[in-house]
Amino acid sequence: MAFERLNRTVLHTGRVFTVAQHTLRLPNGKSQTYDLVEHEGAVTILPLDETGNIWFVRQYRLGAERSLLELPAGVLHAGEDPLVGAAREVREEIGMAARTLKRLGGFFMAPGYSTEYMHVFLATGLTPAPLPQDEDEFIERVSLPFQEALAMARRGELEDGKTLVALFLALPELTGEHFE
Repeated sequence: MAFERLNRTVLHTGRVFTVAQHTLRLPNGKSQTYDLVEHEGAVTILPLDETGNIWFVRQYRLGAERSLLELPAGVLHAGEDPLVGAAREVREEIGMAARTLKRLGGFFMAPGYSTEYMHVFLATGLTPAPLPQDEDEFIERVSLPFQEALAMARRGELEDGKTLVALFLALPELTGEHFE
């Protein structure tokens, strides 16, 4: 017997996600209700300039109750191709267009309670091409050498999960290291 969805009730609809209760029949025949954050998905971009610097943004995050240094990222519009979303977000957040966007991979942010899937891209060939930021974004742009960013991650100074995953996924591209 597999998991079977018995019911879905929307509890809240917000700007970027919906919260719903899902009742499932479990493989043992019992039923259980779960809360689920339903999300369109998002992109994270690792922008690498011609000098070997990575562009980050520092912004306030309510869940952390402080500003975090993280890679540019953003929510996809309904049905939006992740490549298109990545091209838009890198321009909005760091004011640069990427000549090349290469998909490095993707992952679920928190599959125990959310459907959000994060697509990760490496952006190269950066040129100035700003787009207006969202009204609620107050972003400081920070450029760091790749090796310094890795060292910060190892020291626990980068606390944003999508940033850590993106750095890990970019290692083969930026260092030649391959994992088997």
